[in-house]
Amino acid sequence: MTANDVLSFWFDQSKPEQWWRRDPAFDLAIRVRFGKLHDAAGRAELWDWRDNASGRFAEIIVLDQFSRNLHRDDPRAFACDPLALALAQEAVRSGADLQIAPERRAFVYMPYMHSESALIHTVAVELFREHAPGNLDYELRHKAIVDRFGRYPHRNAVLGRTSTPEEIEFLKQPGSSF
Repeated sequence: MTANDVLSFWFDQSKPEQWWRRDPAFDLAIRVRFGKLHDAAGRAELWDWRDNASGRFAEIIVLDQFSRNLHRDDPRAFACDPLALALAQEAVRSGADLQIAPERRAFVYMPYMHSESALIHTVAVELFREHAPGNLDYELRHKAIVDRFGRYPHRNAVLGRTSTPEEIEFLKQPGSSF
């Protein structure tokens, strides 16, 4: 399995509408094809992929995006977020993010968007504004939730966290969950 296999699957063989909705068949396809690769990435065993921008990019997708498909409704969906964020931060620091095609670059920044850190979201807004403006509105919506609650309330049940009364009311609103 190579980084190009990941990128080809995500961008060429999949459709954007599959990325953003619950689809058991799509989740299963990722599990069958990439489950073992995801396990290896979670153990930081794909270090040789980081020799170039596309390899690092593929590893970020495996850790950030595939985690959500492989472990839907399970705390493990978020377990690799810190590693994905660290890889994304290194990509930004080195300029590798700018080597990714502009129409794909938002996925380098998704680990920032998925963070529950207000500080990380401050950086994310600037990254999306400057390098992936088509996704800036989504980042601003995510940031507003983290600024308000200090976390994503829609993760509380899966992560075994107790929701506050304000979070419970918020979750009753349409579009409160991503």
